[in-house]
Amino acid sequence: MHSKLINLCKTVLLALVLVVPSTGWSNTVEEVPSPLAMTGDAIFVRPAMMVVTVLGGVVFLVSSPFAALGGNIDESWDQLVSTPFKTTFVRCLGCTMNGRKVTTVVQQVEESE
Repeated sequence: MHSKLINLCKTVLLALVLVVPSTGWSNTVEEVPSPLAMTGDAIFVRPAMMVVTVLGGVVFLVSSPFAALGGNIDESWDQLVSTPFKTTFVRCLGCTMNGRKVTTVVQQVEESE
């Protein structure tokens, strides 16, 4: 009985390992923000996130000795400064996900001799 349970667990684990990576590639999101989303982002969200970035920088400076002693200065930087900075300056206007919006696809063509 114990051997059957272990084999079942191995089978389920193997199935999950094979299925989970494919779900990451299957849900590609291409955002097309509306004019209202772009306007609200430009008027309300970007200025607020700029303030959050500056305040996060101040909090990081004050708390960095404690974070260094605790060993999590990288996580502190990411959460207090880096993420608000990316939300403010790197995210496309009106988009909900951080990062640049890729508008063109560059495809490399292999030259044959």
